[in-house]
Amino acid sequence: MSKNDSKFQVKFMSFMFKGKEIFKPLNTGFIDDRVSCIREYVANIYFYTKDDHTIMIDAGYNYDRLAEKMQWLNINPKQIKEILVTHQDTDHIGAIEKGSDELFSNATIYIGKVENEYLEGHKHRKVFWGLTTLPQVVIDNQKVLIEDGQVFYIGNIKVEAILVPGHTWGHIVYLIDDSYLFTGDTIWFGADGGYAFLNTLAEDRKLQCKSLQRLKEILVKRNLQLKIITGHTGWTDDFAFAFAHIDEICNSLKRKPKVHDPKAPFDGFDESEDTEENARNGYLAQCYKAI
Repeated sequence: MSKNDSKFQVKFMSFMFKGKEIFKPLNTGFIDDRVSCIREYVANIYFYTKDDHTIMIDAGYNYDRLAEKMQWLNINPKQIKEILVTHQDTDHIGAIEKGSDELFSNATIYIGKVENEYLEGHKHRKVFWGLTTLPQVVIDNQKVLIEDGQVFYIGNIKVEAILVPGHTWGHIVYLIDDSYLFTGDTIWFGADGGYAFLNTLAEDRKLQCKSLQRLKEILVKRNLQLKIITGHTGWTDDFAFAFAHIDEICNSLKRKPKVHDPKAPFDGFDESEDTEENARNGYLAQCYKAI
């Protein structure tokens, strides 16, 4: 499924979203000394390194150039023993689906207990207002099922899982070392700040907004200095920017940018600027509110 779905998205979704400023992925490179990312078409996968231990956040598409781009970051796929999965959509889990290239066949997968019900066939992933049911995803890797609010350690890396249902029923965001929030497909950054992620792909749009409000309340009480890192639209350390419009979901069909983002690619699937030279040259800029 993952190979076919990846090829389908490159063709169909590239055509569908051209010029809409919907997908704004980071190019391959480094956010800082601990976080690096790889661009796979419109999606980003992330790596977090501490004390010489590297974990992976989401597994992306079943992407032909993944091993190549990991070399740009000096990461060997065999190093990856743990992968945190936000949710089970192909652009976040394709590299560990059955029938993939099996770069991470020995890695342990951390996934929410609720989200795992899709993998077990107890829930069925629906998109486009519930009108389309996606095929069941199958993963053979060893899994660790995690609960909302659970805190665990991978080596010296502290991970807290927070359940944010709406995009999928069991979507998890990961707060790592109280400093980095990996949001997967919960927040979409426009040039004027964060919104709930795309309407066409949500299981429950209203629930998605409620989940983001709960997440905001949890984080405000902690008073943390965070880097907030999304699956498709970059990162920011501006909390107010990230949660500016979470009571509204991004309409991926009709959206005309409220604030034009000149940095948004015309076609998010065009990777011509994603090069090894650029990946090794400095840090990746964050999103700022357009003036």
